[in-house]
Amino acid sequence: MATERTARVTWSGDLTSGRGRIESVGSGALGGLDVTWASRAEQPQGRTSPEELIAAAHAACFSMALSNVLGKQGAPPERLDVEARVTFVPGTGITASALSVRARVPGIDAGAFRAAAEDARDNCPVSQALQGNVELGIDAALESSG
Repeated sequence: MATERTARVTWSGDLTSGRGRIESVGSGALGGLDVTWASRAEQPQGRTSPEELIAAAHAACFSMALSNVLGKQGAPPERLDVEARVTFVPGTGITASALSVRARVPGIDAGAFRAAAEDARDNCPVSQALQGNVELGIDAALESSG
């Protein structure tokens, strides 16, 4: 069954001096977030940007995909700590999304973990939406569980 998600945004003014607000998302999980060109292309100053929201989506999606890949290999993770860094270049657009994961995964070696992370990077739905449009990076490392 397909799912759809919604978000509602208002904007007033031109691009560089105007301002917007992410009013709500369908789940009610967030809303009331200010956004401006300056928060996108310069400094956030307490405001968000589309790229920050894409980074959150990419990190969450990748975390789910990696936990699935590892679970299917019989090595479910104790913990995944994931960061996504999305790069925006004014005049060009979004150029990259670099994932970094540190994990505690009993019963797996570094090579197998790296392969699982690359699989998850390539196959999570957000990565698939970005593929062919932006550079997708991965930095994956295991932590000791002790």
